[in-house]
Amino acid sequence: MDRGGSVVTASTVRDADTPHLRRVGSSDVFVPPIALGGAVFGWTLARAGCVDVLERFLDCGGGLIDTASSYASGMSEHTIGSWIRERGARDRILIATKVGRHADAPGLSAKSIRQGVDASLQRLQTDVIDLLYFHAEDPSVPIEESLAAVAELVDAGKVRAVGASNFSVSGLRAARIAASSGLPRIDAVAWEYSLLRRDIVEGDGAALLADHESSLMPYFALAHGFLGVHRSIKPDPAVQDTRLRRAAAHANRHSLSVLKVLDDIALTHETDVSAVALAWALSRPQVAAAAVGVESTEQLDGVMAALALNLTHHELSELDRVSA
Repeated sequence: MDRGGSVVTASTVRDADTPHLRRVGSSDVFVPPIALGGAVFGWTLARAGCVDVLERFLDCGGGLIDTASSYASGMSEHTIGSWIRERGARDRILIATKVGRHADAPGLSAKSIRQGVDASLQRLQTDVIDLLYFHAEDPSVPIEESLAAVAELVDAGKVRAVGASNFSVSGLRAARIAASSGLPRIDAVAWEYSLLRRDIVEGDGAALLADHESSLMPYFALAHGFLGVHRSIKPDPAVQDTRLRRAAAHANRHSLSVLKVLDDIALTHETDVSAVALAWALSRPQVAAAAVGVESTEQLDGVMAALALNLTHHELSELDRVSA
């Protein structure tokens, strides 16, 4: 909605003519390679801090924000939507969000999806979601029902492209079979993928991503912040912050070896370790965009430096080797 209350559209959001954009699957959505994750918005980051990060992201040329209906019980979407409206930035920002885990619209039944999308649109103060994810598999609902509900939303102009987050390989295969009968395709797959977590993407999921019908949109590309943002943290049972505990859990001989190589490469390029770790992920051909959450403009600057970082073949090979 604009300041007068009308809905803000995405009709002029940047398209494929912008050189650095990457296509999401077979859709007509083209995204920049870094998505600003909104999981901390309204949770551990208050509104003023959110606005600072969002402003810096826009100033740095960022153009994709990733959130979910369940993040901070909807406050993340509300914060993002309010900022976009106040900033008048909808024509420069693509929005990805997720349904299926909000308490008011749980699961992937047709009813929950419709209610969830309408609620997200209201919180985001827009008329269209550029990329809508199913947040997790729902074994109680046939995937055909979920995709048919999305088809109605696409036809209504409320959704542009469809993704699946935290789906199993078998669940994604079932979705592809359903799509072969005319239902919407899953154009984006969100899995955890980093130098410290390569198993599913390069293992069971490799064949599914090989044909590029679905693009990989990795999350936790910095291993919960261990590869940059929270790297100095040591395991501490007294630490109550979930994010810090997850980052600390990565502290072992293997991960420290990865950090050593990252440090050496970062020193060579005079850049941040997080930029190197992210540049490695973005170098993978199946990746369209990686979602990264930050809590300060300083952290964001380190992340965005990945866009200008060109790792050599030798550096990429070294990272492949040490993280194997």
